[in-house]
This record gives sequence, structure tokens and C-alpha cells, in this order.
Amino acid sequence: MDSRNDVGLFGPGSVTWKLHQEPILFLGGLRSLYLQALHPRAVAGVVQNSDYRSDPWGRLTRTSEFVGTVIYGSTAEVAAAGRRVRRIHARLTAVDPRTGERFRVDDPELLRWVHVTEVESFLTTARRAGVKLTGAEVDAYYAEQRRAAEVVGLDPATVPGTAAETAEYYAAIQPELMLTRDSAETGLFLTVPPVPDDWGSRALRLGLTLGPTRWAYLGIAATAFGLLPPWARRMYGGLGWPTTDLSAGLSVRTMRLLIGAALTARPIRYRVMPMRQAALARAGLTG
Repeated sequence: MDSRNDVGLFGPGSVTWKLHQEPILFLGGLRSLYLQALHPRAVAGVVQNSDYRSDPWGRLTRTSEFVGTVIYGSTAEVAAAGRRVRRIHARLTAVDPRTGERFRVDDPELLRWVHVTEVESFLTTARRAGVKLTGAEVDAYYAEQRRAAEVVGLDPATVPGTAAETAEYYAAIQPELMLTRDSAETGLFLTVPPVPDDWGSRALRLGLTLGPTRWAYLGIAATAFGLLPPWARRMYGGLGWPTTDLSAGLSVRTMRLLIGAALTARPIRYRVMPMRQAALARAGLTG
């Protein structure tokens, strides 16, 4: 394929490109991490093999770059990113703290859990924030994301491809989920992460003070947590009440409006992420 027309796995006509132009999806990423931590083996694999405690912002950046590459990268870029991730996962193992059994991090069950929680979180967060999608578009997004599942080594046929299949998957896996010590510590870490060494200078460049910036993050984390399914909030010891769903929905809609207003006043190079700009250029489109 001519690289000038190579739009990768999806392209401008996909629901994936429509959805991932929304900046509010960063909140979906945080929501997915809360969910992923409820799987005892998934969270143990992260805790025992990751530097997320010592370098949380670096890990977040690397994860975001991988997701962005899968969504907007050329065919060659996606293939390279997939090979790199599969190679890393293939050499990692962890020990189940409940049984003492050693397991592979690239176990398909764990990869599928991470994939489903991420995709469902992006979709749910966007819709709760007010992004309009039809039922057909929702199912199309799930089906399209099977291509992303294949990138990390999953058989696409084993991954939920509709909203109904995703609901069935969650219902089937809930008995395997629980709040472990790793889950609780990870949940707390996600809610109150350490401040990076250069946080103060970053805040000053943005015209913020340290205190308000940290309080703002706590509000973001609380909203992400509130967007979890009621059964997941109950596992964390939180409330599964409908009022929590209502307040989280109002909060995420407000965030989307505020982000949109802030970005509208900025030049397009700041409003559209570089990977998307490059993909649009290859597709012969403008931002």
C-alpha cells in the first residue's frame, strides 16, 4: 500500500476514528485501570512487572502512545508496535498471591480482560459524556476493536464484538473478580498518585498552583471511579447507588464541555493530537 494513503487499521469512515477524536476519552483510560485492578492475576502481573509506582506518568505516556499508534498509525507502525508489546509480554511472568502459582502475563484470558475493559471504558465514558452514537455504531466500534485485540496477540474471534457480548462477558467473569491487597493499593494509587518532581514547574507554566491542580485531579479520579459499573464500585467498597451514576454523568458531561471550550480557542495543532494529524494527512484530509 502507498504509505501516503495508508490509514492503518481503521480510517476516516470508522467509528473508532469518530470516537477517539474526543479528548474526554482520557477519563475512559483511567476508568479502565480501576476495572482492570479487580482481576487478581491481571493486577498482580502489573504490580510484579511494572515501574508504575516509581514512574506512573512515564508509564501512562507509553500506554497512551501505544493506543494512539494502534488507532492512528500506519500499517507498518501498528505492526511494529504490536511486535514490541508481544515480545515484552512473552518474557514476563508473575505469581498469583492467592495460590503461589506462576503464570504468564500474556495469558489470553488476561489480555482479553485488559482489552475488553479498555474498549468498554472508552465507549461508556464517551456516551456518558454526551457523544452521540447509535446502537449500530456501538456494535461497530466493538467489532472494529477486534483488530486492536489481534495486535496484542488475541484471536479476534474470542473477543466480544457487540454490546450484548460485552455484557455477557462481564457477567461471566464477575465471579473471578475480587478486591485483593494489590487491587486496593492500585486503586488508592490511581486516586492519589505521587506528584512528579517537575509538577510545580508544569503547574506554573499553566498558570496553576500545586494545590488546585491536585484537587482537580482528585475530581477527575472521583468521576472516573463514579463511572464504573455499580458492581465494580461495590467491590471497592464504594456505593452502587443510582445517585452516584447521576452525579458522575453530570460531572463527565461538564468536563467534556469545558475541555471543548478550552480547545476551541487554540490553534488546530494544539486541538488535534499529532498522530491524528498525521493520519488525516495520509488520508488526504485536514484536521
